[in-house]
Amino acid sequence: MELVDTNVLLYAISREPDEQAKAARANEILDGREVALSVQVLQEFYVQATRPTRPFPLDHARAFELLETFLGFQVQELTTSLVLAALETCQHFGVSYWDAAILEAARTLGCDVVLSEDLADGEDYGGVSVENPFRGL
Repeated sequence: MELVDTNVLLYAISREPDEQAKAARANEILDGREVALSVQVLQEFYVQATRPTRPFPLDHARAFELLETFLGFQVQELTTSLVLAALETCQHFGVSYWDAAILEAARTLGCDVVLSEDLADGEDYGGVSVENPFRGL
């Protein structure tokens, strides 16, 4: 199982002409793989998808509907132990707290891969590696 970062969800709903290859790839990932999410990813998705300055922003009702759909995936909740582990990962690997929290959510769920365009492609963070599913697009 792989944990997907927020950018995968955002590309999946993109209507931007120059992002259609990434949109297709994101939808393939969500349709064809056993993937997981974290509460943080869901929060970031809502904030970014409804941001008024975003091209083609979603209204609250549509974003809420999509979030309910995303709950069909396994979702790692935010816990105090995850926060503490993320702080350790942040310090150890020199990544932002937010990136460390995604890595630790993956680790907690037993995912050994995070699909993300934002983290360093191919990097291994103590047994959780990053794969950029949009490389070359």
